[in-house]
Amino acid sequence: MDFKGMVFSIILFSWLLLSWTKDVKVVIQGANLIAKIDDNFVCATMDWWPTEKTGLFDLDLKKKNLVNAIKAFNPLRTRVGGSLQNQVVYNVGRVKKCHHFKKRKNGLFGFSQGCLSMTRWDELNNFFIQTGAKVTFGLNALIGRKKSNIENGLWVGDWKSQNAREFMNYSISKGYKIDSYEFGNGLCGRGIGARVKAKQYGKDVIALKNLVKELNPDPKTQPKVLGPSGFYDNKWFNTFLKVSGHGVVDAITHHIYNLGPSDDPNLITKIQDPFYLNQVAQTYKKVSKTVKKFGPLSGAWVSEAGGVSDNGHKNVSPTFADGFWYLDQLGMASTFNHKIFCRQTFIGGNYALFNTTTFTPNPDYYGALLWHRLMGSNVLSVTQKVNPNLRVYAHCAKKNPGISLLFINLSKDKMSNVTLLNDQNIVRLNLKSRGVVRPNFEFRGYQNREEYHLTPLDGDILSDIVLLNDVPLNPTDSLDIPGMDPKFVDASSPISIALHSIVFVTIRDFNAPACA
Repeated sequence: MDFKGMVFSIILFSWLLLSWTKDVKVVIQGANLIAKIDDNFVCATMDWWPTEKTGLFDLDLKKKNLVNAIKAFNPLRTRVGGSLQNQVVYNVGRVKKCHHFKKRKNGLFGFSQGCLSMTRWDELNNFFIQTGAKVTFGLNALIGRKKSNIENGLWVGDWKSQNAREFMNYSISKGYKIDSYEFGNGLCGRGIGARVKAKQYGKDVIALKNLVKELNPDPKTQPKVLGPSGFYDNKWFNTFLKVSGHGVVDAITHHIYNLGPSDDPNLITKIQDPFYLNQVAQTYKKVSKTVKKFGPLSGAWVSEAGGVSDNGHKNVSPTFADGFWYLDQLGMASTFNHKIFCRQTFIGGNYALFNTTTFTPNPDYYGALLWHRLMGSNVLSVTQKVNPNLRVYAHCAKKNPGISLLFINLSKDKMSNVTLLNDQNIVRLNLKSRGVVRPNFEFRGYQNREEYHLTPLDGDILSDIVLLNDVPLNPTDSLDIPGMDPKFVDASSPISIALHSIVFVTIRDFNAPACA
């Protein structure tokens, strides 16, 4: 190639690079917190599925890779619950016979009543103790009720607490630590398979609270009471909280499946559409408003979220693409002051964090682990108005000092070069009252940034293999989770966000007074 050809090639390459790159200024307001999440915000569900779906009844709890995966969170909040929990009785006290779920045509969700043996409960608790898991247990809230003869799907009558009492007594006698009890699953509003009226639910949750307080009189070790664990319905939620009154429910729990059913042909388009992803913010706003009005002490939790309903999508949910939805939901929920976010599921179904055949982590597992390690409990305001395909969230760093950022680039054809601006309006109202507003200054750091770039194998977002800083993430030969170290980048350079990538960045010398 002659000199002119080389010059033309360089110019062409530079032009293409510019056409693929978008410069974005991101403003971080570090003076005040906008929300606060639990230190153990990331949570995963172990579901009550029968054998064919790898539920907690038959999961091999001795698999070293599963044990190591939970240990890596130190701790992982684990929710025991799901659709079939309202059909589970506990093999203790007056319950002498214990049968597994069986398919039944007229049964709830097509199954008969099932039973948790205390032998299996002991095995599960040994697993929880070994892994350091923090446990939320979902109780059967239909015991004692009957189907209404008048309204389809409605269950009527008072909740009978005897089986729950005997189960709790057994757990206490064994020294098992339960962080919280969630009352029922999917019974609110229109219900999922079954429903209970709000006034009745409010009355019964008072009975549960009194039972928990009676059996656990020490407030320091007393499990929390959560509910109602279903899709948000404003009228139903408000009625139940009026009936239950202040100080009964410790947290409002609700479900999120905002990507729709698994047979939706537009699913992969939805996941990459920022305007579609924004729609669920209205639900978070409404739940937050309800919390402010009725004041549960622990705020709001997303106690179940799989993105795609009906068991997830086999070709999307276990792939890198699902991280666009999942990590965006972690970021969005935290900005609306939701304290916990439980992924459906840890293992089982297409939307699991683990492959149900090989028991190796799916890409979302690694994204969840990085969030847990890097994103602290204090949430900051962050904005950018240039590129809707670039999602960004900011928190105080999990380990002081500094801040941690999450970037999600939904675009398949434009990378972003990000410059950070530090909002200096620490006392904004006082400054405005004097007619002075400080400008936003470009942040110029001196310490190298810590960057974690997640990308799919070969650029295919439907791959189930994720790369961290260009290195595939796979368990080690000893079945441990691999090291997930950052690359250190010169602070004077912009943050480069590749096409279809997810990036965590920690900046140790960013001055955010709210993080001090």
